[in-house]
Amino acid sequence: MTRLQDLAASGQSIWIDYIRRSFTRNGDLQRLIDDGVAGVTSNPAIFEKAIGASSDYDDDLAALVQSGASIDTIYEDLALKDIAEAADLFLPIFERTHGYDGFVSIEVSPSLAHDTEGTIAEAQRLWNTLKRPNIMIKVPATPAGVPAIEELIADGINVNVTLIFSTAQYEPVAMAYITGLERRAAGGARVDRVASVASFFVSRVDSAVDKELAAKGRADLQGKAAIANAMVAYDRFRAIFSGPRWEKLAGAGARVQRPLWASTGTKNPAYSDVLYVDTLVARDTVNTLPPATLDAYQDHGATAPSLVDGIEGAKATVAELSSLGIDVDVAVASTL
Repeated sequence: MTRLQDLAASGQSIWIDYIRRSFTRNGDLQRLIDDGVAGVTSNPAIFEKAIGASSDYDDDLAALVQSGASIDTIYEDLALKDIAEAADLFLPIFERTHGYDGFVSIEVSPSLAHDTEGTIAEAQRLWNTLKRPNIMIKVPATPAGVPAIEELIADGINVNVTLIFSTAQYEPVAMAYITGLERRAAGGARVDRVASVASFFVSRVDSAVDKELAAKGRADLQGKAAIANAMVAYDRFRAIFSGPRWEKLAGAGARVQRPLWASTGTKNPAYSDVLYVDTLVARDTVNTLPPATLDAYQDHGATAPSLVDGIEGAKATVAELSSLGIDVDVAVASTL
């Protein structure tokens, strides 16, 4: 078995945070699927780099420019084609796991982050254009995004909730998912094939908090905030997705909204290149890795479940950060 397959056996899925046309078409992505990669996440920055730094798209670009298409239309045409092709590659996983894995994510326009109705409309349009059951629409966890999440889940659209940094930000997201499922069930629709993940940005937390810790002379806590933050969030996830309210939905076949660890490439060279993988192995989670981190993990990553055993220590770390006046949301917001 590969390391990725070992992780899957322990209940964690590995997705890749990368897409590019040649990568999808030349067999590289299929080889990773064979190794155990179970999904793809994308964002406009990934597409920008893929389109601008390769010749993969030149023919389509030329035709679209010749047709007089707008920049937004050109981007969407190229991106949707890549997403559709990747989703088709992952469809066998989606079918084999009965809708648990095999998802490919595409993001609504960042310009809609504070527009609930605009987010809903674009997500519905992308979903209806792609017409594939294993698509996830990425929606940010902004105050305007949360009601959009509820509406989309009630409508049966899979949602990858992105840009989560703290437990306080996460709880409304989880409640939106549950409420959306309840609305769907109340209307007589099935809930067993609606999926969602809650994407916590991990390494960005250390990048922000480490600066504050350095200023306070607390180097002993550097490199610990992000992992502690994720562990506390996972503990809250287990509490939310238990008890009578959730069990009623689970009885109808609903799946938990899995935490997804995003931004897991190590940015500080002083830290292990698999720091945000080895420490965050737990059941009912996803870790989406950039290619370099995926390569490093396949070479020397650990596969044993590690997250749950560290939760009590994580709570103590978070409490100590709070006592120092460090707020994760505020620290990260200052870097965005």
